Amino acid sequence: MSRSRSARRRPGRPPHVVLATRVFAPEPVAAAFREEALVLALEKAGAEVTVLTTTAPGTGRVRSAGRKVSRFPVKRDKQGQVRGYVSYLSFDVPLALRLLLQRPMDALVVEPPPTTGLVAMVAAAIRRVPYTFYAADVWSDATDSVDGVPTVVRRAVRAMETTVWKRAARVLTISPGVQHRLEELIGARDSLVMVGNGIDTATFTDQGPDAGEDPRGESPYLVYAGTVSEWQGAGVFLDAFARVRERHPTARLLFFSEGSGRDALAERVAREGIEGVEFRDKIPPALVAAQLRGAAAGLSSITPGQGYELALPTKIYAATATGTPVIHAGEGAAHDRIRDHELGWACAYDAEQVAAAMDEALRGEGAPPREHLRAWTQENASLAGCAAHAARAVLETINR
Repeated sequence: MSRSRSARRRPGRPPHVVLATRVFAPEPVAAAFREEALVLALEKAGAEVTVLTTTAPGTGRVRSAGRKVSRFPVKRDKQGQVRGYVSYLSFDVPLALRLLLQRPMDALVVEPPPTTGLVAMVAAAIRRVPYTFYAADVWSDATDSVDGVPTVVRRAVRAMETTVWKRAARVLTISPGVQHRLEELIGARDSLVMVGNGIDTATFTDQGPDAGEDPRGESPYLVYAGTVSEWQGAGVFLDAFARVRERHPTARLLFFSEGSGRDALAERVAREGIEGVEFRDKIPPALVAAQLRGAAAGLSSITPGQGYELALPTKIYAATATGTPVIHAGEGAAHDRIRDHELGWACAYDAEQVAAAMDEALRGEGAPPREHLRAWTQENASLAGCAAHAARAVLETINR
């Protein structure tokens, strides 16, 4: 099949790669950054790229360097996210037709959820092209850990996800932990490629001004930048900060967030009268970087028992790329990475431990050197480097 497909490609025509993703730049979420970096890497390698994604505020149909970004309306939740079964279906159903009507393509790349992977799998079979699935995490494990999900749904998600992985020409994983989990579920395969994950180190940099939040050094602050949901468990930071505020009465905790849990956190802050906590809207990456440059620490957390212990949140790298240490709450891959590479404070998911780390950060004690944090991130968590590896893996599927 691959030889006949390659023969159909006109000599001298660059390979045409189609990317199907429910989020894409400029949306300020990790998956959007990851996919944009992949597109840039594919273009740099000589491919022509079409992105099939969703309509977001302030975007339309744009062209750049041979790339077409085609956007289609989608149902979003009240936080503006494409999240939940109805939202996924509002993307997946039109996507099926969009893929079938695409001009000749040589490879397809698809981002979760598993339902989108299933649509892409069928479309790729009809179009007779290889597809690559970007496995940033294991959705079926997360579904298994959520109370109230019917057994039939759990089994369906597992079946969809493993089927999509097995039939993919390539499955890109973002960490050794995710790679190992996939191998447990479908066995070791040559199609599984660990490409890593990272941050845009040109945007998230230690150079440049901070956000001016603490011009006189009298109001130090901590930053949580990113999604707030049940699996992040950011509530532990409220518990810890309530304790810390007694010793640091001018300190602040800033949330630049969206997600299903944000409103619940804000309601709790109001109900319990926790002072110094501010919830702000999502802001562009360059402004997040400025906020982090001036912060005492960036915050990251993983709720125990939710199936996300394998995750490496990009908010970790966003902080370290700016030279700011991280306070992480929770066990797993993120905890081990911060501990083993001296990137800040690796705590159990425990308010007392997190409060002790916050106290040190706000006092300016115990933090690793900014130069070390920046250098480690550039060497080990550059999004461009990870994307180049991913692009090679995708283009290899065309010539198989």
